[in-house]
Amino acid sequence: MARLKVTSPATGKPIASLEADDAKSVKAKYEAARAAQAKWARVPLKKRLAAIAEFRERVLEQVDPLAKVLTSETGKPITQARNELKGFLPRIDFFLAETAKTLKPEKVSKAAGMEEVISHEPLGVIANISAWNYPWFVGGNVFVPALLAGNAILYKPSEYAAMTGLEIARLLHESGIPKDVFVPLIGAGDVGAALLKQPVDGVFFTGSYATGKKIAQSVRGRMLKLQLELGGKDPVYVCEDVDIAKAAAGIADGAFYNTGQSCCSVERIYVRDSIFPQFVKAFVDEVKTYRAGDPLDDATYIGPLTRAPQVKVLEAQVADAKKKGAKVLTGGKRGKGSRFEPTVLVDVNHKMAVMREESFGPVIGLMSVKDDAEAQRLMNDTDYGLTAGVYTTDRKRAERILAGVHAGSVYWNCCDRVSPRLPWSGVGHSGVGLTLSTYGIETFTRLKAWHLRSP
Repeated sequence: MARLKVTSPATGKPIASLEADDAKSVKAKYEAARAAQAKWARVPLKKRLAAIAEFRERVLEQVDPLAKVLTSETGKPITQARNELKGFLPRIDFFLAETAKTLKPEKVSKAAGMEEVISHEPLGVIANISAWNYPWFVGGNVFVPALLAGNAILYKPSEYAAMTGLEIARLLHESGIPKDVFVPLIGAGDVGAALLKQPVDGVFFTGSYATGKKIAQSVRGRMLKLQLELGGKDPVYVCEDVDIAKAAAGIADGAFYNTGQSCCSVERIYVRDSIFPQFVKAFVDEVKTYRAGDPLDDATYIGPLTRAPQVKVLEAQVADAKKKGAKVLTGGKRGKGSRFEPTVLVDVNHKMAVMREESFGPVIGLMSVKDDAEAQRLMNDTDYGLTAGVYTTDRKRAERILAGVHAGSVYWNCCDRVSPRLPWSGVGHSGVGLTLSTYGIETFTRLKAWHLRSP
């Protein structure tokens, strides 16, 4: 039997060896899920809601041990791991509150003995290939509404968050979700590839653009629902009228939280030229307060990178920027193991990789701009389109700028924020489809049109 070796990003030492799937087990688990899905769909929604409510309570009761599992395998600082778990609860609450009315059949017409109704039917069996950086958030955005809608889930957690994936499965099963309705698949890329060969009804992936593109190519020509939540190169524009210290602190947190390993982390900052020196100083001063260390220490803000190969990506971006004229104001070097110093660069431009390619780590470039038009142009100079923000005291000014920015989510005086009440989507290389909001409940269903004539 194949095994998946789990290694601590903090120490580089093995921490677990998990039984892994292979092509044969993936096929068998798909067939079991297919057989179980129809029965699950017939379970009254009230009972499905009760099972997810029980799941929520079990997560709440076990926040601390679940956070330690997450930190041990991803290197996420323990306070941020707890934050993810606690922040997951309101998302569950949203789905519990909104699913019944969102999926309620809609009577659209009744006249001359003819009634017209729209109902929501589950997609069927869904392949959910999830991410390691926020496994509770991004996984739950899919499997919670999908289960409530009556689907079966083949859940492939990232190999960097497989232990958390098994904890999610354990809690769901203990809460009343049948084992063949939520099925974890453990392994690396070969297991994901085997999953994509199954005749599933939907593929929901969260991860990099490169992997998302491969997934899209692998299912090309198949009549299934494909949803890809991919990366970003998320910009923020700082206008001259802001409270500089407050804005710098908020944006720095948006750039470096979770060690910069978020698809919606701030990755590019444009600052009005009249306040650029003051903003840069305040920003660097804030970043220098961030404590790097043992991710299990409550005081740690910057942890190791979850994926050791990403260190070389950041090194290459910094080297490229320096070669082309950028200046490193703090950081710029790798640390022990898979650590990388919080890094701030100035004198950057769009010929540099750090301003065009996703960093997914604690590296940020700050660039001076002369006016709103230049800022907007540079914000749109990217293949990605996930989030974008503007900091100013003038709401109309922010709305005018953001209206012309190509992004799925836009922010005024905030950043790196996700709400269960709003759809989460991207444009360009940031993906297709959406999660969250009532639209993110409907996305796990197909509409059926009913023409009902009285005899």
